[in-house]
Formats: sequence, C-alpha cells, structure tokens
Amino acid sequence: MKSSLWEQLGQQFSMRWEDLLKASLQHMELVVLSMLLAILIGVPLGILITRMPSIKGWVLGTASILQTIPSLALLGFMIPLFGIGINTAIAALFLYSLLPIIRNTFTGIQDVDKSTLEAAKGMGMKDGQILFKIQLPLALNVIMAGIRTATVINVGTATLAAFIGAGGLGDFIFIGIQRNIDALILIGALPAAILALLLDFLLGVMERVTTPRGLKI
Repeated sequence: MKSSLWEQLGQQFSMRWEDLLKASLQHMELVVLSMLLAILIGVPLGILITRMPSIKGWVLGTASILQTIPSLALLGFMIPLFGIGINTAIAALFLYSLLPIIRNTFTGIQDVDKSTLEAAKGMGMKDGQILFKIQLPLALNVIMAGIRTATVINVGTATLAAFIGAGGLGDFIFIGIQRNIDALILIGALPAAILALLLDFLLGVMERVTTPRGLKI
C-alpha cells in the first residue's frame, strides 16, 4: 500500500507540478506579506508598551484574543471587510501573527540589564539613543524568536486560505479531501511542512546570529 501511495504521489506530481509551483509561490506570498505587516506593526507596538505600561494589558490582551479565535472564524470575520480572496487571507494571517512579535519585543526590551541602562543614562544618552543603540540590539534575538514562532504558525494557517479562494498549498489538501485522494493531500501537505521547517531553520540561524556574543552559551 505504501508503494502504491508513493506511485500515486509521483503521478500526481508529474501531472500537477506546474500548479504545485504556482500554489507554492501563492503560499509564500501570503506568508511573506502578512509577516511583513505583522513585523511593521508588532515591533512598534511592543516598543510602545514598554514606554506606556498603562496600555500593555489592552494591547497584549487584544492580540491574545485574536490568536484564540479559530482560524476559519477569523477568515469569516474578515470577508465582510475585504471580500473573498488574498486580501482577506493576508489580513487574517497578519492578525494571527501579532501576539508572538509584540510579546517578544516587549519581553526582550524589558529584560535588558538595568545596570546597562543606568550606565547609558550616566553617559548622557537620551531615551531614543538608549532604545536604538542598546535596548533593541540586545533584544534583537528575542524579537527574532517571536518572528520565527509567528512565521511557522503562519505557514500552517495559510493552508486554510484555500477556503476563501486565496490559493496556496491548501487548494491541493482540500481538493484531495473532497475527492478522497491521499496522494493529492500529500502534494499540498508535504511542501507546506517542508516550507515551515525551512523557514524555521533559516530564522533560527538568524536568531543565533543576532544573539549578542556575551549572551551566547
């Protein structure tokens, strides 16, 4: 049975490799665009709540609630705003990615050694200089860890975009489920898994590279 499944997988791949390439590029587009938006919004929000603790609970609470909403439900909520298609998928994936980035940005900045900050202030550095020259560089590996987590989650969640006509590798998975073709399901699931592992590895390397030398074990 296993050999038969792999034979079917080979047949499906030979027939559909062009569609698979197109779907993989669509999947990457969904992940990259939504992650760029999440980084552009999430990192500044994480910085903001270190400067304004009074809104920390509201910001983190809202991001937590968004991530607890089931993926399909969140896609459904986005449809009246953005319609059917890629815009809705990107908006939903963006919202799903915010929590790890905001939380890790906040944590990374807060965990910078207080004596280092006191020394910087003693040297006459202003708040903005301390943020960009000391806190963010020292927090960068923690921020990268949040981006890494959000990206891996994003790759898996993006398969559900097929439900709203946004394309991606989820198309093969759902068509395979509808037609009861295991090989077709694998055609979509295997590249999605490989993409998640690849991005996790690459971002893990970036996380290690951005770790200050004194903090490396």
